[in-house]
Amino acid sequence: MAAQFGRRLRRGATTTAVAAAAVAALSASQAPAAPQSDSAAGDQTAAGATPSGDSAATGNSPYHTDLPPLNTPNKPGTSVNLPVTGSAEAGIPASVLAAYKKAEQELAGTDAACRLPWQLLAAIGKVESGQARGGKVDANGTTLSPILGPALNGQGFALIKDTDGGAYDGDSTHDRAVGPMQFIPSTWATWGQDGNGDGRKDPNNIHDAALAAGRYLCAGTRDLSVAADLDRAVLSYNHSTEYLRTVRSWFDYYKRGTHEVPDGTGVLPADTGGSTASPSPTPTTG
Repeated sequence: MAAQFGRRLRRGATTTAVAAAAVAALSASQAPAAPQSDSAAGDQTAAGATPSGDSAATGNSPYHTDLPPLNTPNKPGTSVNLPVTGSAEAGIPASVLAAYKKAEQELAGTDAACRLPWQLLAAIGKVESGQARGGKVDANGTTLSPILGPALNGQGFALIKDTDGGAYDGDSTHDRAVGPMQFIPSTWATWGQDGNGDGRKDPNNIHDAALAAGRYLCAGTRDLSVAADLDRAVLSYNHSTEYLRTVRSWFDYYKRGTHEVPDGTGVLPADTGGSTASPSPTPTTG
């Protein structure tokens, strides 16, 4: 059984005794690396942008705190290639899994030194949106309904006033994290990608969002095969030590083995989070 918590953490939140105990148990069985740094300062992108804890991809929005099962999806020593069956928690919806692998291949060609593993994208996608809410996407990889974080209005969360006129998040007062990888509009304006070649950059599309997340994580001279660089990359996505530990736990779990499941059938987090009350965002073109 997965260790699950029906709540979501945010930057600065106090870790509960239950969460601490679960993380301690995981550290013994899955041994996610300890944080190397709480700062992403010094990582420069080709465009001159600097992802940092104060300008995180998600705006340090809430995230799912469910942890992976203590048992591994495959027996030690077996192949990490996709098995036909396995733990339900190890299943990743087909379109979502394809997007992660495609992003890895793209980055291997354009930024080979980064060594982006698709399992890291899967870990972040799990924590941010439960793999696009269990893979509820259409044939093009776009979510069937918007996945939106809470309004970043400074009331328990960061204060980020509207930057997109509500085009992506349907909120013309404050920004919200958007899509399966939970980009805030201002970050998407810089890092948005067209991952499926349809001429649009849509944070609600898993192919676009996965490629954008990969490029964001690979900013500057990061080598994600180096633990310190990987930690800095994850912290630049959401500047929280608890977030890093949660992502690291899923990353380690997925590296031990995964399998593909049909879209729409993935295991959902205990707290699905997000909102679908706002109108669907309008992606940019070009």
